[in-house]
Formats: sequence, structure tokens, C-alpha cells
Amino acid sequence: MDKERKFSKRKHPRLDNFDYSSNGAYFITICTHNRRCVLSRIVGRGLAPAEINNIEYTSFGLIAQNQLLLLEKRYSCLSVDKYVIMPNHIHAVLILNGEMAGASPRPTVMDIVCAYKSLTTRECKKTGFVDKLFQSSFYEHIIRGREDYDKIVKYICENPMHWCYDELYTEEVW
Repeated sequence: MDKERKFSKRKHPRLDNFDYSSNGAYFITICTHNRRCVLSRIVGRGLAPAEINNIEYTSFGLIAQNQLLLLEKRYSCLSVDKYVIMPNHIHAVLILNGEMAGASPRPTVMDIVCAYKSLTTRECKKTGFVDKLFQSSFYEHIIRGREDYDKIVKYICENPMHWCYDELYTEEVW
């Protein structure tokens, strides 16, 4: 392997000069490390209404769900609006609202996601998870209105039904 190999510079995915602690709705996607299917399993891949897709959480997926919902207690300005925990990724709409509390700076979306990933990983390791749980980064999208919000919520709700066609789909390994 060539020691002089040059790697392309990683593009920072956040918008310049945007305050990610400002009131608003944010769509986030967090992927597991190496896209391993360790959070859940999709049962019933049929598209017919009688073949409704269900999500069966693994023990790590249950921890991920619990820690996601506990974020609202950790951050009074946050509400977790919609979410889905897929086998190898999590989609969520986070809503930041309200005023700053006291002398503490208001958390940014990155602060919230980093805390979530850290707390979830710590709890999973207590139950036997020995690998890295999440990828180092995450995807975010600033929701820019009702139409954008409705489209994202529809995507989140329908994600299990379209799992085998999802760009993050991999063979299930849990």
C-alpha cells in the first residue's frame, strides 16, 4: 500500500453561518458503524395492506429508542417529533423550540446528536455490545416549511415498508 496515498478532503455537511441551535425542525439520519444491522429487523416485506411491515427491535434498538426519548428530559428546548429505528440507521425529526434557560448555552443539533450517540453507545456496551455502534458523522436537513415537513414525515413512516429498496439496505446481520 502506498504510504503517500492522498485522501480527498472530507466535505463538512453543515451550512456555513447557520445557527443550529435556533428554533426549528431538523431531519436527522444516524447510521450504524459499517451499516451493521444491529438495531432492528423488518418483518413482513409485502407492499399489500394486509402485509403490514413491523419493526422488531433488538436489545440495542430498544436502548436506542429509550435514549432518543430521554433526550427530551435532557434538553428542555427539544422535542422528538417523529422517528423510526431501522436495522442500520435512525431517522428522526427533532424540534428545537423555546427560550434559552439561564446561563447555559442552548444546545446545537450537533450537541444533541453527539450526546445521543454517546449515551446510547455507553448503555449498549453495558449489555454486551463490544464494537463501535455509530458512524462518526450524521446527516441533517433543516426543514423549511410545512410541505417539506410532510414529505419527511411520510418518508419516515413509510421507511420500513420500503426497507429492501432503501439506499442504506444491507443484508440483516444481528
